[in-house]
Amino acid sequence: MSLPSVLSAVLLHLPAESSESSTSTSFSGHLPKVTSSSTGKTYYAKLGSPREAEQYAGEAASLNVFASISPGLAPNVLAHGIDPASGKPYMVSDYLDLRGRLDDSAAKELAKRLALEVHAHGSENGMYGFNVATFCGATRFENTWRERWDECFSGMIRSLLERINDTELSSMGEKVVTRVIPYLLGDRLQVQPSFLHGDLWSGNVGVLPNGSAVIYDPSSYFGHNEADLAIARIFGGFPSTFFSTYHSYRPKSEPVEEYDQRVELYELFHYLNHTLLFGSGYAGQSKAIMRRLIKFVDEAGV
Repeated sequence: MSLPSVLSAVLLHLPAESSESSTSTSFSGHLPKVTSSSTGKTYYAKLGSPREAEQYAGEAASLNVFASISPGLAPNVLAHGIDPASGKPYMVSDYLDLRGRLDDSAAKELAKRLALEVHAHGSENGMYGFNVATFCGATRFENTWRERWDECFSGMIRSLLERINDTELSSMGEKVVTRVIPYLLGDRLQVQPSFLHGDLWSGNVGVLPNGSAVIYDPSSYFGHNEADLAIARIFGGFPSTFFSTYHSYRPKSEPVEEYDQRVELYELFHYLNHTLLFGSGYAGQSKAIMRRLIKFVDEAGV
C-alpha cells in the first residue's frame, strides 16, 4: 500500500473535527504533508518498512507520554499502526510549521519546560528503562526495566560495545562498565528516574512561528535527567543560556563536583552509537573519553 492509500484510510478514523474522506498529498523536502482537501488542515505522516515496526511503536509511545505531561512541546500522535496488507508501520501526527533554530528566548523556554515538566515526570514503578523498545537513530536501546540507574546505563553501554567490532574499544569499555559507571552513577549519585527525550540534539528541536520551541523524534526512557543534555552539547545548536536556565530550575545532581565526568560519560553513549551507525570516525572520540574517565577513577583510587 502506498503512503497516500494508507493515509486515506487512516484519516477516516481521526476525530470527527479533523476527519476527511477526501485528501490530497504533497511533499515538502523529506516531510510528507497530508492535507485535508476540504478543511486545509495539514498532518505529518510517514510510512516505514516492516522491519521498522518496533521503531515506530517506540516513537509513538514516547510522543504519547509527552502529550500527557507537557502538552504542545512535542507533536501529538493522531494515528499509528501497521498496514495489514503490507506489514508497513505508519504514523500520523501534528504537522509542525518550523521556522528556525533556537534563539535565547526559545532556548530558555525549552530548558524550563524540560526541567519542570518533562524531567519532573517519574516512572510509575520507580525504575529505570521503558515499557517498549525505543531507538536512537537506527539503534535499538537496551532499555529493559532496572531498579538501579548504574545498571540501566551499563546495559546501554554494553549493548553498543557488543555490536562494535573494535578490540580496543571493547577492552576499555569493559573498564568503563565495571569501574567508571559504578563509581560515578552508583550509590553516591543522588538520582531519581526522569522521563527523557533520549536524542535531544539540535536536529530534533525546532521553533514555531510564535517563537515557541518544540521537540520531536524522541527515543524515550526513564533515566537520570542529566543524560538528556549530553548530545545537546556534542553537536551544538543550543546556546549556553539553555544549560544555565535548565540548571537554575533543576540543579546539578550531587556530587556536583563530578558533574563534568558524568557529562562525558553520558556523551560517550552517543559517540559509541555514532561509531556503530557511521563507522570508525567516532571511535577515536569514544576512546579519548574512555581514557579520561578511566584515569579519573584511577586517581580516585577506585
